[in-house]
Amino acid sequence: MSPNTNTYTGMLVLIFVHLYCMTLLTSSESELIECIPSEREALLRFKHHLTDPSNRLSSWNASNPNCCHWDYVVCSHLTFHILHLHLNTTLPLQSEYDEYPFPVAVSLAYERSRFSGAINDSVVELKHLNYLDLSGNSFGGMQFPTFLFRITSLTHLDLSYSEFDGNIPHQIGNLSNLLYLDLPYVAYGKLPHQIGNLTNLIHLGLPSYYDESLVVENADWLLGLTSLEYLDLSGANLSKSFNWLHTMQALPSLQDLNLQACSLGDYKQPSKLNFSSLLSLTISVAPKWVFQLHKLVSLTYRSHYNSSVDIGGPIPDGIQNLTMLENLDLSLNSFSSHIPDWLYGLHRLKSLNLEDNHLTGTISNTLGNLTSLVTLDLSDNQFEGEIPTVLGNLTSLVSLDLSDNQFEGGIASSFRKLCNLRHIYFSYLKCNQQLSEILQILIPCVSHQLNTLVASTSQISGHLTNQLEMFQNLEMLDLSSNKIIGELPQSFTKLSSLRFVDFSENHLTGNPFKILASFTKLLYLAIDDNLFQGIVHEDDLANFTTLQVLSASSNNFTLKVNPSWKPKFQLSHLKMSSWKLGPSFPSWIQSQNDLQYLDLSKAGISDSIPIWFWETSYYHYEYLNLSHNHIHGKLPKESKIFKFFGAVDLSSNNLHGNLPSVSEDVVWVDLSHNSFYGLLMDFLCQKSDIPKGLGILNLASNNLSGKIPNCWRMWPYLGEVNLESNSFIGSLPASMGSLSSLRFLRIRNNTLSGKFPVSLKENKELILLDLGENNLTGNIPRWVGERLVNLKFLRLRSNNLSGNIPSGLCDMKFLQVLDLALNNLSGTIPNCLNHLSAMINKTSASSSFHEYMGYASDTISMFLWVKGNDAEYNNILGLVKNIDLSSNKLSGGIPMEITNLSGLIYLNLSKNELSGHIPQSIGNMELLESIDFSGNQLTGEIPQSITNLNFLNKLDLSYNHLEGKIPTGTQLQSFEASSFVGNKLCGPPLLLKCSMEGEVPDENEKERKNDGVKWLFVSVAFGFIVGFWGFVGPLFIYKSWRYAYYSFLDDMWYKLQSCM
Repeated sequence: MSPNTNTYTGMLVLIFVHLYCMTLLTSSESELIECIPSEREALLRFKHHLTDPSNRLSSWNASNPNCCHWDYVVCSHLTFHILHLHLNTTLPLQSEYDEYPFPVAVSLAYERSRFSGAINDSVVELKHLNYLDLSGNSFGGMQFPTFLFRITSLTHLDLSYSEFDGNIPHQIGNLSNLLYLDLPYVAYGKLPHQIGNLTNLIHLGLPSYYDESLVVENADWLLGLTSLEYLDLSGANLSKSFNWLHTMQALPSLQDLNLQACSLGDYKQPSKLNFSSLLSLTISVAPKWVFQLHKLVSLTYRSHYNSSVDIGGPIPDGIQNLTMLENLDLSLNSFSSHIPDWLYGLHRLKSLNLEDNHLTGTISNTLGNLTSLVTLDLSDNQFEGEIPTVLGNLTSLVSLDLSDNQFEGGIASSFRKLCNLRHIYFSYLKCNQQLSEILQILIPCVSHQLNTLVASTSQISGHLTNQLEMFQNLEMLDLSSNKIIGELPQSFTKLSSLRFVDFSENHLTGNPFKILASFTKLLYLAIDDNLFQGIVHEDDLANFTTLQVLSASSNNFTLKVNPSWKPKFQLSHLKMSSWKLGPSFPSWIQSQNDLQYLDLSKAGISDSIPIWFWETSYYHYEYLNLSHNHIHGKLPKESKIFKFFGAVDLSSNNLHGNLPSVSEDVVWVDLSHNSFYGLLMDFLCQKSDIPKGLGILNLASNNLSGKIPNCWRMWPYLGEVNLESNSFIGSLPASMGSLSSLRFLRIRNNTLSGKFPVSLKENKELILLDLGENNLTGNIPRWVGERLVNLKFLRLRSNNLSGNIPSGLCDMKFLQVLDLALNNLSGTIPNCLNHLSAMINKTSASSSFHEYMGYASDTISMFLWVKGNDAEYNNILGLVKNIDLSSNKLSGGIPMEITNLSGLIYLNLSKNELSGHIPQSIGNMELLESIDFSGNQLTGEIPQSITNLNFLNKLDLSYNHLEGKIPTGTQLQSFEASSFVGNKLCGPPLLLKCSMEGEVPDENEKERKNDGVKWLFVSVAFGFIVGFWGFVGPLFIYKSWRYAYYSFLDDMWYKLQSCM
């Protein structure tokens, strides 16, 4: 062994011995540290005023005197003084759940661990404290404790997301030793200039909400912060500070600047900018000086969701000057051009985000020049053409998002070169590609490290093949809303890393739980709306210990578990609609303490709701749906049962008794199609200190009675009220007019009386009004058309309304359904109906009401009498265009103007006293599917233009005074003859033929023809009788004739047999 080797070995031994001794010394010192008694007492007083719901400070007690060993406390090893207090509550990372509902368990755990209460000034006694972190707690709008700014030893102060509130005290200037100050979203108002005393600051975070912004009147205080590297003033109002840019550009150490959603106003721009150290800028406008920052490495340029600033037009050309850029984020704007060619020249780019703009056109092949790209997001735009094959050149890509564009065709074979790809998103495209083809492209190089594959609603078809077993590092797999068929392959069990799985809205079959049973890491499982079927046992769910979302509605599953079963998972979302769970109410739900969303509708439950259900979970739900079961019994009388912060749907059950009370937090209640009884007053008129938050109330089809009470002012947010099919009497109360947000009102099929409700005059937002099947009297007031200008659906049928149809109804340009049938209306049909522009338009604005009512988009419906049938229209109600004025006393002619309604689908004017001709231009109403003019006094011929109505499938012109030939057309001859009876018509489908001139034959001539036909029948009958008895009679009279006849028959039979 050489001397050098000995020397080297000796040095290693000495270093090892030294490190070992230092470890012993450090350990010994840690054990010897004993906190200072006065500081221990200060901490105990501090704890006394805090609220600690999860007992995080349990180690802070007198029986444990050494406060340096307490949790969240750090002491000096030399002086034993307390240096650090880490009393923050860590915010859960939303980014981990971007694609899926944020787990309520995570949210609740965070809420339960947050400190609240009061901050005691005993903390000031910690004279050597240099690190204080109170972030993420819940101090409920408490003003900033000014005594904190007397702790002059602080170098680190973090009060972010702690729910402090108010202006920043000027005493903050006392903390001259601060290096780090973070006060996000806890302060507003005028920013004190004393903050400029903090000359040692390196990090300063002062973001504020746009509508409660910090106001910077003068930015000169920044001049002293020469060490500042990070400055966040997002949301601040700088409009009164004319020199803020001059000040900021002079900061010699500034590297990261955030001015997003700031109000900048008019300001002075220096002739030459310095910004010598600036590397990263976030801003919501793009003044020219930004494009002079040639050293920028990162630029985020986006409008703020709370800001009125909307960035549109082309992408600013000045960005091409920033050749050092590595990160460019232009997301969440309204850019509406192509991607400019110069952008493909920014060769240093590692991250490019163009998400959520209005960018158009195809992607240039020069995109392949950006070979340094690690992240590329083109989602939520209007790009078209094929998915670019040139993407295969971007071999450094780790994340690629092409979702929500107009791309067509599948992913290209060049994708197999993207060996670093970890996350790929291509949802809402027109791939028209087999899943097996996609997997085959990804298998050679991509599959082994791919973490995320999201391809929802992209017209992908085929089977789930064994190729999936190659993707063993997949954590997120979303193939929802495609055309995938077959069963889950057995090889799918090898994807043991999966945490998020979404196969909903496909055509998959079999029992997936037999395959998924081995998955131990699943957080989210969605398999709704497939063709799955089978029995699910508790063993199939035993390994789902981490599962938080189970969404498996609209299949054909049966759950068979022990009544005492307690699942190992704690769900936040559970959707088991259409499962066979009954007949008993599933008792295992009691074990789910974190449920936020529960759907057990159509589950075959024929039980009462157990009392424990209301006692243990009433305050968690955002959505509860137990509808379409056979649940019976009464709801508990306690008002607490409906303290849900969201929606409650118990419709279509067998519940009875009085209505329950509703808390201020409920936004949607549907108790329709039950047997609740009693007065509505007990439900509506309960006193409350604050207005009720209810937006949707559906009590239809119950046994409620009495008058509708006059206490609607307590419910100012109601947007939909459905009281139809009950036994309400009287008139609508005046307070109903106070519902300024009311859009849908249905009170049909009751016993309301009196005149048309004047209170509705104030409900200017009404879209649907249904007061049919009541006993309303008097005229339809003119103000209906003048005030309710947003109405789309007006149904007043089957009342006792009289008078004329007011011409003011013609002003309702959005009106799609006008049903005034079965009343006593008189006068003429207004000739201004051609002003109903929604019925002229051949397209419909919307087939649903999701944009109006959110939760209740599937509950908006209306009963309409069309084509001779009474049917409930819901999902397609927005497509219906109907006028029904039947069964009134209307007179005069059918106005020609009505034929301008070229978008009308159903027209019923039957059973009136209308006269005159059918308008010749009726053929212009090209979309008509049903016409009923029966039971009137119409004259003349049927217009030839009616044959232009190619969609017509119901026509009734019976019992009028029409005459002449029925026009020849494909549609008309296919109708029953009953559609034309009671007129003077001829030609198919009637048996009566027209004369050569196309006229109905003369009545006398028809009579003569009828007589001739009768004599013919008589002659034929007489001839038959004479001939029959002339032959048969003699056989009865003369025996010899009979014998001779029978002998003849026998002889003929013998000859026939001989021949055979």
